[in-house]
Amino acid sequence: MAEQPGRPDKEHGFWMCAALVGGNTSANGIFMLPASLAPYGYSALLGWAVTVVGMSILARVFARLARDFPGADGPYAYIQSTVGDTAAFIAIWCYWMSVWITNAAIAIGLVGYLGTVVPPLASVSPVVTSLALVWLCVAVNLYGVRAGGRVQVLTTALKLVPMAAIIVLGLWLLAVDPHAYAQHAPPATSFSAGSLVAASTLALFAMQGIESATIPAGRVRDPERTIPRATLAGTLLTASIYVAVSTVPLLLIPQQELARSTAPFVDALERITGAGSGRWLAVFVLVSGLGCLNGWTLLVGELTASMAGHGVLPPALRAHNRHGAPARALVLTAMLASAMVLMNYSRSLVQGFTFLTLMVTAAILPLYLFCAVALLVLWRRGHAPPGVDLALLGGFGTAYSVFSFVGVGSEPFLWSLALAMLGLPLYYVLRRRAR
Repeated sequence: MAEQPGRPDKEHGFWMCAALVGGNTSANGIFMLPASLAPYGYSALLGWAVTVVGMSILARVFARLARDFPGADGPYAYIQSTVGDTAAFIAIWCYWMSVWITNAAIAIGLVGYLGTVVPPLASVSPVVTSLALVWLCVAVNLYGVRAGGRVQVLTTALKLVPMAAIIVLGLWLLAVDPHAYAQHAPPATSFSAGSLVAASTLALFAMQGIESATIPAGRVRDPERTIPRATLAGTLLTASIYVAVSTVPLLLIPQQELARSTAPFVDALERITGAGSGRWLAVFVLVSGLGCLNGWTLLVGELTASMAGHGVLPPALRAHNRHGAPARALVLTAMLASAMVLMNYSRSLVQGFTFLTLMVTAAILPLYLFCAVALLVLWRRGHAPPGVDLALLGGFGTAYSVFSFVGVGSEPFLWSLALAMLGLPLYYVLRRRAR
């Protein structure tokens, strides 16, 4: 696909794309997810295993599509070229919703850690703090993709500090006092098939982001090589550390206490090293979280402008300011994320975060499903180079997407379905105008 008129030159290289994948994926669910998973006990660990395998397959799906469609402007073009216009619209519209809902979820998840770092903010209404974080990242990205991308690379590197601290200290505690893990471990009877499905679906929210490098594909240098490498590198790095860093709080903190925690990694660290030590970890978690929020803000701005360029959203949203940033797109999506924050004002932090993660998961699954189906279509067409990997990747990716649909639950699914239905009138209006 040719570069769209009026758009800046290609500016994303391997490291920026890998930072988008690794930063968006690994920082996305680290803040509150252990608290959300706490009620599922050991099912949470098995759920992580299912999620890591499933998302690794989907990462291969996106890598293969990026290799086979090097000139395409991301997943919308992949699906449009294979499954059709209507499927492409449904997938990209739902994905677009999932991204700005994700921004609301991340902002809510950061509030507990921010209160630990700056205690006076603990007395400020969570909704005010969450809204401030959303708009702070919009302000950064209004200065252009280079500003947002540099912040992303820096914070993706800094995010490794709290993860490494939890893993190293967890291993140290295992060596010097292994009984500490047995004192508050979930009961062995906590496993069930239903809990496994629910836990794996929640964990999927944390792994969302493997597609990040493909969204601004039209602005990636050498996309045929860069996107597959960045997608696989970011996903494998995340998968290698996520289970380890999530296991420590689950085994150290009593289930009921962990389920109420607003800063689970701070609580885990203080159990290992003593009260008061968690604030330093919270600083790095906060920086990591802001980087994640920044990355998703950058992503949703690029996605919105790309959708406007394809005629899926009003053309005015593709406009870029003098810094090369899609200003109208950034402001619109920040307003929508703010609305989601306000809608969850009556819930506790943990409840609000958990509900939004399930909504995000339900909204993103059509994109994953149709991209997997796209490989099956290519296989049926005898796409070159032929190979059984097209059928296997497409089949397993489709099966995993359907499995995840079962796990989201009825309420988040219905909310996401209702939001998706709102896009259909817009689709038909824009399509009629294009004729």
